[in-house]
Amino acid sequence: MSLYVRYFVAIVIMALVTYIPRALPLTLFTKQIKSRFVKSFLFYVPYAVLASLTFPSIFYCTQNIYAAIVGTVVALLLAFFEKSLVIVAAASVLAMFLVNLL
Repeated sequence: MSLYVRYFVAIVIMALVTYIPRALPLTLFTKQIKSRFVKSFLFYVPYAVLASLTFPSIFYCTQNIYAAIVGTVVALLLAFFEKSLVIVAAASVLAMFLVNLL
């Protein structure tokens, strides 16, 4: 099998694997979801997935674990006080940079 055929097969398989989970709920659930539990669960799923993907990489992005901890604490505190995403990101990067300078 040539390299181009392998790439094409891989792309088709990846497309199917990503399309099926998106299309299945549209075909299975035709009525509106009324359960409060299911609605709240589905509301928080994107945030939980994003957090589970990004949180571990926070501690591996730098060689200095203390800088990572300080940046995380700063980001969590600013997010708790409902600051904007740009301020949270900039402040946590600045805190990590300052700790790395020490």
